[in-house]
Amino acid sequence: MRNTERLKDVELVVYDFDGVMTDNRVLVREDGLEAVFCNRSDGLGIGIIRSLGVDQAILSTETNPVVAARAKKLGVPAKHACEDKGQGLRELAHERGVNLSQVLFVGNDTNDLPAFDLAGVRVAPADAHPRILGLAHVVTAAKGGAGVVRELADMLATSRK
Repeated sequence: MRNTERLKDVELVVYDFDGVMTDNRVLVREDGLEAVFCNRSDGLGIGIIRSLGVDQAILSTETNPVVAARAKKLGVPAKHACEDKGQGLRELAHERGVNLSQVLFVGNDTNDLPAFDLAGVRVAPADAHPRILGLAHVVTAAKGGAGVVRELADMLATSRK
């Protein structure tokens, strides 16, 4: 599903991390440290979206420092260990002076519902939870961790031509 006409007014893109920028799996080492796989093409997508003048942020319930580390590498602010994604999204929009109708949220699972309910544009990876898929304005062809952000970047760029 691609309801992309909504994309032209987006001023802020907010990403969930696990299941969007990752394939939702975690590697747990014997010492308890966790690692995830991210797709490098999403880094390119972040740059494309930045060049369009669209602000970006990561909003995650995850407490693992991998979220902050990846966000720092991408140059995208991150709010992690966020228990209420609706409140987190409101705060991000307020901090940036953006109306919630101009916020695009990318999420994949039911813990994203509070943010989905508020965002003007709702995007889901192809392998998102069925409830999320049913509420999404746009569903990417890419699964989580397989270039969701890169695909979104192309859609946003096309909507601004």
